[in-house]
Amino acid sequence: MAVIIKSRQDIQAMREASKINMEALYAMRDAVRPGVTTAELDRIAAAVIARYGATAPFLGYPPGSRHPFPASVCTSVNEELVHGIPGPRVLKEGDIISLDCGTFYKGFVSDAALTVAVGQVSPQVQRLIEVTERALYIGIEQSVPGNRVGDISSAIQTYVESHGFNVPREYGGHGVGRTMHEDPHIPNWGKPGVGFKLRPGMTFALEPMVMMGGPATKVLEDHWTVVTADGSLCAHFEHTIAVTENGPEILTKFD
Repeated sequence: MAVIIKSRQDIQAMREASKINMEALYAMRDAVRPGVTTAELDRIAAAVIARYGATAPFLGYPPGSRHPFPASVCTSVNEELVHGIPGPRVLKEGDIISLDCGTFYKGFVSDAALTVAVGQVSPQVQRLIEVTERALYIGIEQSVPGNRVGDISSAIQTYVESHGFNVPREYGGHGVGRTMHEDPHIPNWGKPGVGFKLRPGMTFALEPMVMMGGPATKVLEDHWTVVTADGSLCAHFEHTIAVTENGPEILTKFD
């Protein structure tokens, strides 16, 4: 495992990329309403990213693949866990949508996601969203020098399962920096005290994914969209963070 330690200058560049990324993510969030298509949300984010001379690392990822991702962002609706492809799908009242956005700027990547309700949702669905977002911050709290990846993973899993929800076994967070996916992989489940030891200068994207039903998933025929195997609703939140001597710094700060 080759974990890349970032310099202060590197992390500053990631802050700049993150500022653009959050502007694009919020522009999408603010446009979510019944009647909007996921393709429209993709165009909104792409326009913000282009305005700053940045690029979307999701588009065409991975290079050389037979099935590169065809859009600038991921839009995952209801039972779609991650990697949903924007298109003609029209959002309707009561849906929930995960908006996942990446930005490449000055040589570095920023990656963040949030889940929002389309109009009104039931209290149980709102609780799913709230638990998922809180799980993200619980994972961030464990992202301190001397802790291990398993401490993050275990904290997320324990919190989510204490609320009667589940986390997938195949998908999780990851290192991020000059490329979108770096070491280490950070599962949303695991045991404390195991895995790679955290050091100042590490940067990674934590992203709890939480399901109302079982933890099993499957990939659709589009080669990208991951859905819950039982069709249950799911939510997803993500921050890009830096491990520092003074604790974790959230680079993709929410409002």
